[in-house]
Amino acid sequence: MHLGPSHSRLAASCIASSLLAVFCITLFSLNFALAVELEDAPPIMLLDAVEPDLDVSRGSVSDLGSPLDQMYEPEFAAFDRSILGRSQARDTNALKNNEAFQLNVRQGDTELFVFKLSQLSEREFDVGSLELRDEDHIWEDKDEAEEEDNDDLNDKGLHTDSGDLDSAYAEQKLGKRQQDARRLFISANTCLQPQAFNATKTTQPPPQLTLYVSTSTDNVAPGPGADSNSQVSMVFQEGAIMYNFTTTTDVYVGIHAPNVTEIFDKPYNMKIAISTYGYYYSYNVDDDADLIWVDSDSQGALLITHNLTDSNDEKQQQQIMNSPPYVLFAQDKSDPSINGVKYSFCGLEQYAQIATTKDGKYSNMVQTGMTKRGQGNFPKQQFFFSGLKPSTSYLGILAKTNVTDRGSPNLVGGGGHVFKATNFQTKSGKLFSQDPGSSQVGTRAQELIQPDHGNCNIVLNLTFCDQVAYSVPSNPKFGNASVLAKFYDDYAAEAYGYFKKALAQVACEAPVTQRYSLTRNCSDCEAAYKDWLCSVTIPRCEDFSNNASYLHPRAMSQPFPDGEMLDNATMSLYAETYGDGKTLGKAFLQSRSSRIDEFIKPGPYKEVLPCDYLCYRLVQSCPSSMNFGCPLPGQKGFNSSYYINNETNGEVVCNYPGSAHIFSGSSRDAVSVGLTIVVLVLVSLLLAC
Repeated sequence: MHLGPSHSRLAASCIASSLLAVFCITLFSLNFALAVELEDAPPIMLLDAVEPDLDVSRGSVSDLGSPLDQMYEPEFAAFDRSILGRSQARDTNALKNNEAFQLNVRQGDTELFVFKLSQLSEREFDVGSLELRDEDHIWEDKDEAEEEDNDDLNDKGLHTDSGDLDSAYAEQKLGKRQQDARRLFISANTCLQPQAFNATKTTQPPPQLTLYVSTSTDNVAPGPGADSNSQVSMVFQEGAIMYNFTTTTDVYVGIHAPNVTEIFDKPYNMKIAISTYGYYYSYNVDDDADLIWVDSDSQGALLITHNLTDSNDEKQQQQIMNSPPYVLFAQDKSDPSINGVKYSFCGLEQYAQIATTKDGKYSNMVQTGMTKRGQGNFPKQQFFFSGLKPSTSYLGILAKTNVTDRGSPNLVGGGGHVFKATNFQTKSGKLFSQDPGSSQVGTRAQELIQPDHGNCNIVLNLTFCDQVAYSVPSNPKFGNASVLAKFYDDYAAEAYGYFKKALAQVACEAPVTQRYSLTRNCSDCEAAYKDWLCSVTIPRCEDFSNNASYLHPRAMSQPFPDGEMLDNATMSLYAETYGDGKTLGKAFLQSRSSRIDEFIKPGPYKEVLPCDYLCYRLVQSCPSSMNFGCPLPGQKGFNSSYYINNETNGEVVCNYPGSAHIFSGSSRDAVSVGLTIVVLVLVSLLLAC
């Protein structure tokens, strides 16, 4: 059939229309499906959005990234997001090596993270392959041949950031990296917790976050709804989590927040980090605390660390003295505000009642500094809290961060390490019932009038008695802690001056065979006298209401700072317990030094007596011509002058230089003290004969 011009144009038009329709259906059929199933299908993945250096030829579809990763999304000027509808896919947050990532986690949600091994530098891969041997995280070299291969690659001068690398060799190296097992350390801290709608009725903290970890490309969104066989899960402990493992692939992490919106409001806030060399955040509550409670008064407490070094290198010691490494948090044990974040550095910064730092900045609520006072005269860091409540038990939580004022936080330990808590308590400054055998003294509850302290007050940083740092008998009317410290220190220094004049009469510089002792010299005598003198002239003070057996009552005939006196019934009971049944001796009615009652007027208190070995060592170290002598246990005057050092459970049962609530280095003298007692007993027997 022959077609005319008009018929030919019609046929061509129909054919072109048909082809166009087929082409449109083929090209846009997926979009037609999306129009119906928008909520159930993910957006289209565009291959041209893949990074140009990604090896796609050998990988699977999962190598292109998680379907939850951020993808191309068209935008139209005529339509805003409210019309298009918000994306149903949650973004996956990329984690960088040893850098913290902070974000909120809404209740019921799971925040996703990915750690790409490709970000690790050449140096990090040359460290060597490692393998986990057991649950105690013991690691060993996995394959020496792989290390040699890495060395060979280094010898060829291959660097990942060079622009002129041979592409085939780069692909070979990428494949090598993917086969290497890397040890990774995941750690996280909860910084903020949801708050209870009704804090008076809700006594428990909100439940903990949960960590999910996957190394499978089939599970790039680990969480409570994912396949449990392709992930591990761990619940945070007191706001912290630590987990390490080896992997040859990228790591996918989920942090899930429980849904407790009926009881608690607001989201969680947390920080997470992954590192190849150690934990960014960490805690240790199994080992003994590195913090020592020295002493307290009714509103303050002094705590100190153990020796930060045992090196005698002056340069190293000075470097430590110039850089205090720790921060400290204090919390009333009855206050639940830190429950749920006790192992979290940033959580303690937010919730602890008293903190050395707040949001990384030092606060004025805690005074901290370095000292060599105490065992060994090595560097230590001390903390003094003020503004505490009387008769209250506290937790002291020591923490450490590797970050300095001028340093970068992106290093191992940069997030902070939290240590085991130390318990301490403040003194009362109050009087209670009358029975000296009970925990109360006084016929009625009385509260002293002083606003700041009871009649025991902490003094520290003394000039002469530089080893003294504890509570001493005080009176708020006398002056503040600095005035009080100067009074005691000046008194001891004055007495020491008289001693030095007497010692000057001894031939200290004579030849060894002509000296007073073959084993001791005048320097030993000076040190022993100073230790004894400071412990005797500066009494360590405890509440009068404290009835520990090792304490000795003092100044019972004196009025308290508010003018109150101990009643007759109390005096009679103490006379029956410590006296002849009718009266008490001067050792109970007065202070050890009359100057204390004359100038300070603290009123009744109890003294932690000096350790007996201080007196024995003084006798050992000084010339006999100075006529020093010590009462022995059982002899008259011993029980009111000294106490035998037998510390238990951290109690300071007798006072000595650097004393604190630990088993102190004073025990090093136990053998020599025992021998000294034996010698003194023998001498006494010989003199008696």
